[in-house]
Amino acid sequence: MEQTILSVSELNREVKQYLESTQTFKNVFIKGELSNITYYSSGHLYFTLKDAKASVKCAIFKYRFRGVPTDLKEGDQVKIRGNASLYETNGSFQIIADFLEKTNTIGSLYEKMEMLKREYNEKGYFAESNKKKLPQMPMNIGVVTAETGAAIRDIINTTHKRFPNVNIYLYPSKVQGEGSAIEVSRGIEFFNRICDNGELDLDVLIVGRGGGSIEDLWAFNEEPVIEAIYKSKIPIVSAVGHEIDNLLSDLVADRRAATPTQAAEILIPEKEKLVENLVVKKNRLSKSLLNKIVLMKKELEQREKNYYIKNYLNILNDKKIDMIEKEQKLTKEIKSRIEKSRENLKLKKARLSKFSVEDILKQGYTITRKDGKIVKRGIELSREDKVEIQFADSVRKAIVK
Repeated sequence: MEQTILSVSELNREVKQYLESTQTFKNVFIKGELSNITYYSSGHLYFTLKDAKASVKCAIFKYRFRGVPTDLKEGDQVKIRGNASLYETNGSFQIIADFLEKTNTIGSLYEKMEMLKREYNEKGYFAESNKKKLPQMPMNIGVVTAETGAAIRDIINTTHKRFPNVNIYLYPSKVQGEGSAIEVSRGIEFFNRICDNGELDLDVLIVGRGGGSIEDLWAFNEEPVIEAIYKSKIPIVSAVGHEIDNLLSDLVADRRAATPTQAAEILIPEKEKLVENLVVKKNRLSKSLLNKIVLMKKELEQREKNYYIKNYLNILNDKKIDMIEKEQKLTKEIKSRIEKSRENLKLKKARLSKFSVEDILKQGYTITRKDGKIVKRGIELSREDKVEIQFADSVRKAIVK
């Protein structure tokens, strides 16, 4: 039997492909203690995860965009989510993670978020049919965020840079820590209430904050915020600065923005570009109207030269004369036909008159009546019957003998 001999690189490649193709080692959650933590300027994070009996090397690429805390230290208890893999060059088994949270601070946040996500998804909170349309040109924007945070500065600077005329109304709120979810929800409810009362007319709300770890952003996964966003009559843009999996506020809001700056960019068109577009449209419309006027002027000139328009009154008089002549012919024709019908009627009457009772009697015929009834057969008469005989000129009484 021939033996299969693999090179080291072939072996490592086969093992790597096996690990990365099986579902058993995909999206695995692992908890343990951190050691050998190294942050690289490239944005990658390398560390070892261990427990009392074993350890495994781990890596998170572009950790800054995955909400990974930047203050990790030796001995921190964490939980990660990732896929098992093999580094072919040295045959090193490792976990490529895309999520990390400290379990010695908050705990199983991801599981809690997934549970809430399933619950609200089943209720239909994330359905596209519930999303409200964003205004094309909002002039009044409400913002629920921290009063001193970078988020409100970014929103104000971006908005006024793009369109200085837009009004921004801030509801200052905690966006991190205990009670922050309640404050954010109260801000959303406050803006809806004053709009319902007619005190203010807001076009849209921006709800959010700058980036941070999953712990920092957790308020935007809590039920008060989700319920307030879902019940809001004002369209809402969720603008929490993060690049990890969507927060629940992102899913229930009418639009998600990756950062507060992007939220302002989504909502506010650049005034200069709007003016440029209006100028272009104005010039296009003016040109179109001028062309239309030129065409209408040419058409008017052609109509002025038109024979029928120039001689309209003469043509109208000719039509009147022609109509009078046709009326006279029609009247004459009608009279002729009436006269012919009258003559024809006389002839028919003359023919019919030959069959009248008077004409028949004049020819020598008589009518015999008995008891006022015409006698049609001789059998109807008996001896001594009294009858009346009608002649053309008189009636005579007789007795049958």
